[in-house]
Amino acid sequence: MDLYRMNFWQILLAGGAVMWPIILCSILALAIVLERLRYFKAIKSDTQQFLGGILEQIKRHQIKEALQLCDKTSHPMAHILKAGILKYDRPRSQIKEVMEDAYLYAIPKLEKNLPALATIAHICPLLGFLGTATGMVRCFQAISIKAASLNTIAMADLSAGIWEALLTTVAGLVVAIPAYAAYNYLVSQVNNTILEMEKASAELINFLAE
Repeated sequence: MDLYRMNFWQILLAGGAVMWPIILCSILALAIVLERLRYFKAIKSDTQQFLGGILEQIKRHQIKEALQLCDKTSHPMAHILKAGILKYDRPRSQIKEVMEDAYLYAIPKLEKNLPALATIAHICPLLGFLGTATGMVRCFQAISIKAASLNTIAMADLSAGIWEALLTTVAGLVVAIPAYAAYNYLVSQVNNTILEMEKASAELINFLAE
């Protein structure tokens, strides 16, 4: 069989049962990546301009307007700043405490489904190695059957097991490599967003504490 002339269904059948969980992992990984990319695109905004607008309204004692601006902004920073603004007349320690509590709700939203994506990136090569093992078992089983019947062992008898071993290994790596790359990219987006939130929070706390 020529791999480049085989269709998807033929490759799936040649790869054996282990190909099914690998395909399922690829679908889940793609869904997670697309959902996370869409999320980060939706919350993307000019954080410095947003923070500047908040501070300007607080300077004018327009607390209600500052809170409304937070409500209109999809960035998770808005939720944290709103928590601080609601305590604008309290001591610095109380403002900092409520904003730290707000982080407990904001960060899980940023990291949603990323552990699942990391798991997929790690288990797909293992599934490929499992397919390699099952393929080799098929090879040795064919050898055992032929030897028991005193028949000559031909390469055709081993081809199915070899195909299974190689295809599952390739499939596992094909899914794992982009999944791992996407995971690292998304983690960098999370870290950058958290850094932006920390800077904005510090500026707001210092401003309110003056």
